Amino acid sequence: MTYQTPIAYARRETPARSLRSIEYDLIAQVTQRLRAAWTKRATDYPGLVRALTDNQQLWSTLAADVAQPGNALPAALRARLFYLYEFTAVHSRAVLENSASVEVLTDINTAVLRGLRGESGVA
Repeated sequence: MTYQTPIAYARRETPARSLRSIEYDLIAQVTQRLRAAWTKRATDYPGLVRALTDNQQLWSTLAADVAQPGNALPAALRARLFYLYEFTAVHSRAVLENSASVEVLTDINTAVLRGLRGESGVA
């Protein structure tokens, strides 16, 4: 019996992506889902809840990361990002209570995306 050695691992079809690129794509996807869910909120409230939950999970993960002692970001930026996590939690509750819109949440995410692209105006 002959065995064929799998060689799929030996050749990379696509280049490895940086963590920054993956982070950018994730934030962009969550932001787009927030915008789409907001426009359909009257007919798909559960979709809005899912989008807000996804955004909260994203910010919770970012907050946990910037709170790590070994995080290499400048302390002031880490503090601002942690504050934005806290703000998104409070504002998300206001959205769910129908007393706020998702606009400020998408604006925050967009500012972070600009920062990840190296543009000015980071969160």
